[in-house]
Amino acid sequence: MSHQPSRRDVLKATAATTVGLALGGRAYAATPSDLVRYAIVGVRGKGSSNMDSAAKHGTIVALCDVDANFRSEALMTYPTVSTFSDYRKMIESVHKYCDAVIVSTPDHNHGPAAALALRAGKAVYCEKPLTHSIYEARTLNALAKKAGVATQMGNQGTAEDALRKCVQLVKTGALGAVKEVHCWTDRPAGWWPQGAPRPERKPVPRTLNWDCWLGPAPVRDYGDSYHTFAWRGRWDFGTGSLGDMGCHVLNMPIQALELYEPIAVQATTSGNNKECYPLTSHVTYEFAKRGARGPVTLHWYDGGVKPSRDLVGGKELDSNGSIMVFEKATIYSASAYGGVYEVIGMDNVPDVKWEHSPGHFTEFDAAIKGGKPSRSNFEISGPLTETVLLGNLAIWASGPRLEWDSKSMKVKGSSEYDKLIHPEMRAGWAL
Repeated sequence: MSHQPSRRDVLKATAATTVGLALGGRAYAATPSDLVRYAIVGVRGKGSSNMDSAAKHGTIVALCDVDANFRSEALMTYPTVSTFSDYRKMIESVHKYCDAVIVSTPDHNHGPAAALALRAGKAVYCEKPLTHSIYEARTLNALAKKAGVATQMGNQGTAEDALRKCVQLVKTGALGAVKEVHCWTDRPAGWWPQGAPRPERKPVPRTLNWDCWLGPAPVRDYGDSYHTFAWRGRWDFGTGSLGDMGCHVLNMPIQALELYEPIAVQATTSGNNKECYPLTSHVTYEFAKRGARGPVTLHWYDGGVKPSRDLVGGKELDSNGSIMVFEKATIYSASAYGGVYEVIGMDNVPDVKWEHSPGHFTEFDAAIKGGKPSRSNFEISGPLTETVLLGNLAIWASGPRLEWDSKSMKVKGSSEYDKLIHPEMRAGWAL
């Protein structure tokens, strides 16, 4: 059951909040030890590791999870914090004595939880993909700019030296013009179900706040295939294989080649039953000329489908990876996060300089204290998420080529996809 912060917690926080510092345009209330005070939304899975990262860098003042069992487990490690089952009530209750909110919920709750925190003037760390829809990604980017707070999306590969070095190498132009890009993941095979019907109705577990789990999504009966992980393959809650892994696998090519605002997308799939994402898909993105880069086509594959090994000289392709084909060489990354890469077909690869990261979460914590923005802040991760999620419109269509108007956030000549671009949210949960 959710509850208001204890008097002890409030007094402790009030005593700690002795000075308000204006750092880099951000309001940050410093504790005597200069620790950032974090409120946590979602404490299981990635939420658990994010909570531990927050505790290592700062102090946790509140946590929220829809499952009472998970809250109880978290309290074994953090026994003095206030707990909630509804993130709306948590942010309302603790906003005066916290500096940042970490969102690690299922995808469909990312946008509403992050928007509430931003409107309360809090720094926000949100798991990938940043949002469940394109409209939400653009809205969070705008809210973050207005709030002037530190932000970060949880795609840890952005802090990898290899990714940063590869991005700078591409930007030198030494590899010549880009010809094509291929990215893939092994998801969902063995991870969560896709291509499945809606599960049969089951009683809601006594420990679960099902209404808060649903959040902005349409009301439906509880079933076995939702809480805690299988939601990823459901259109109403997750973003499928592309949404789950695209912000990792596509990150390096998108940064290196500035692959934003595609002009068209198209997909072939194993079939979309409108309940679950397909078992397999191949999405083609078309990008117009941008600056010195000419037009480029990017291919995305999932469910075990991969590009031809001939692109990398017959090498065995890893379960996740990316290939960028240039005039003078090919870059192959056998990594979901872009943590490794090799240049094929060029003997003398030029040296480049890149900015080393102190660590993904460390960047966020430092940004809250007035340091430079993290490399995965919402101004960067918002457009990345938009590109990723646009592919899901093509997966939904499963066949037709969709021309995209980025400015108006519309598929040209069709209103069929509006509910995916800007979904209707339940009363009380909208951005």
